[in-house]
Amino acid sequence: MKAKKLIGPRTRNRENQKKKGSALNEKKVLTKIGFWWLCLVIGASLLAGPGLKASEAQAAATVGTRLVLLGTGTPNCEPDRAGPALAVIVDDVAYLVDCGPGVVRRAVAASKKKGLEALKPANLLYLFITHLHSDHTLGYPDLILSPWVLGRAKPLEVYGPPGLKKMTRHLLKAYQEDISVRLLGLQPANREGYQVHVQEIKPGLVFQDERVKVEAFPVKHESWPYAFGYRFESRDKVIVISGDTRPCEELIASARGCDILVHEVYSAAKLKEKPLEWQRYHRASHTSGEELGKIAREVKPGLLVLVHQLYWGASDEELLQEVRRYFSGRVVSGRDLMVF
Repeated sequence: MKAKKLIGPRTRNRENQKKKGSALNEKKVLTKIGFWWLCLVIGASLLAGPGLKASEAQAAATVGTRLVLLGTGTPNCEPDRAGPALAVIVDDVAYLVDCGPGVVRRAVAASKKKGLEALKPANLLYLFITHLHSDHTLGYPDLILSPWVLGRAKPLEVYGPPGLKKMTRHLLKAYQEDISVRLLGLQPANREGYQVHVQEIKPGLVFQDERVKVEAFPVKHESWPYAFGYRFESRDKVIVISGDTRPCEELIASARGCDILVHEVYSAAKLKEKPLEWQRYHRASHTSGEELGKIAREVKPGLLVLVHQLYWGASDEELLQEVRRYFSGRVVSGRDLMVF
């Protein structure tokens, strides 16, 4: 039989010392980790400000201003483009500009595909209309009624040119039978969500809340006596929307140095193939790619987004080339559901 190895007192002491040393080292490491973790938590709380938790500060840091193209189309019925409409989203509140055909369904598509809670139908509360052309307003009754049916419990707040109150009054009258049946029949319905508060605007500040300031400026669109562009200014972005317009000084003054300029455009090359009467109309109503390049060169936006593109057979690249002859900055030809 093998003799058992005896462990003497000295050996036991050395082993005990090793164990104590290891425990102390582990304790020191954990203490350091805890110290730095505490510093991070305290730092986040200080950055968050009084009354905010670190988790709330982190959430607040991810909230900002976004631009969503809901519809980039024109009166030409292109199946992959809804009518003119976009959303400026600030801190998960959506401010719509124009309401062309398909606006509510495009908003739902954006809410699902892009994860934008602000564009769920019940959350569509604010609308700014540039002018009363049909392609920019055919979705107006849809925006009044569909979100109400789908749960909106507050009136729609609408801002736009003179004539908008009359249009709204006639639309509500046209759908009075529908409204009455929904209110008086078996369907659960609230009495607020179909109502509309309309403010007919003039150039200048037209809206302001804790998230955004909105200014309207006049633009030149053929024979319309009232047509507007809008400047949205939040704490982190300035976004300018041209509406339908030919080149004009008012837009240049309002858009100078903005983060994003959203501007309509047509193909200068393809316009030459149109009959003379249509050439006259479009030159009085809209902005060519070359003209837009010159505008952008002067305005110097951080990003230029083309919408309401009148291609007439031109490609996106050909349209962009017209702009780039004069503007060397960032430019994108917009499509429905793009988010910036």
